[in-house]
Amino acid sequence: MTFRIAVQMDPLESVNIDGDSTFALMLEAQRRGYELFVYDVRGLRLNEGAVTAGGLVTDRLQATARPARVQRVQGDHARFGPEELIDLGGMDVILMRQDPPFDMGYITATHMLEHVHGVGPGRALVVNDPRSVRDAPEKLLVMHFPELMPPTLVTWDVQAIAAFRARHGDIILKPLYGNGGAGIFRIREDDENFASLLEMHFSRSREPLMAQRYEPQVRFGDKRIILVDGEPIGAINRVPAQGEARSNMHVGGRAERAVLTERDREICATIGPHLRENGLIFVGIDVIGASLTEINVTSPTGLQELDRFEGINSAGLIWDAIERRLARE
Repeated sequence: MTFRIAVQMDPLESVNIDGDSTFALMLEAQRRGYELFVYDVRGLRLNEGAVTAGGLVTDRLQATARPARVQRVQGDHARFGPEELIDLGGMDVILMRQDPPFDMGYITATHMLEHVHGVGPGRALVVNDPRSVRDAPEKLLVMHFPELMPPTLVTWDVQAIAAFRARHGDIILKPLYGNGGAGIFRIREDDENFASLLEMHFSRSREPLMAQRYEPQVRFGDKRIILVDGEPIGAINRVPAQGEARSNMHVGGRAERAVLTERDREICATIGPHLRENGLIFVGIDVIGASLTEINVTSPTGLQELDRFEGINSAGLIWDAIERRLARE
């Protein structure tokens, strides 16, 4: 079938075509004959809509979008048709792929997309489910699975963070709603910057902090496991650069091939049903040693690296899952 796909994303012109997962998804969609449109979240328009003679509401949620075609050619990877106002309820699928931060703008976009999310006339399957994304900020969703995690604390209470540090010695401090490793600090037991860091964070933000026990195994890598509709399809290992506590590839982490262990599969089997039941089709989880540290649902990455290591078509597996959802629902 020919599906109409709208991709809500940051500018397509600036993506890294050798690493961007959204680009890989678009290439595979195009290979299948799907029609592609791209739009920026700021182009969304929610209104009362128009009721047809048959009672169908159209143009409830619109976006200023451009038809797009993609190709794996450096410097010429995207070509666009004229900008137009599209009815998002007239799409088959909407990919919500803009990067965090997970702020009120991001949350508002999920509320707007809920007005058209679904399968059927006047509806479009939003991937991932906007309500579930809103209810599952990645550093908090993981807290539903304490048996899989390292010791973790989320709080505004400075004394509680100090007590957590005294108990565990070597800790990681993370902002809840950042991405790409931004704002993450390793604080050792004798680090004199601890109080200053807390003061700086809470003077600039009304959000709590997450504290986690530092897992020394991160020196050997932070494993990113990709799950499609609750099932693992493979993993990559992200190894921190020398002198760096963070393994994110945005800050110099190196991708290596990884093998799923029995513990990895146990973690996936535990969280998989929750992801599947809540429409979280494309998810990336982070595992350090034997511990689950994050569940990434907003704009997961890692598809192209996984494909190069394993010789698979991970974007194809995601579209297969989306097609099954469209047929089932």
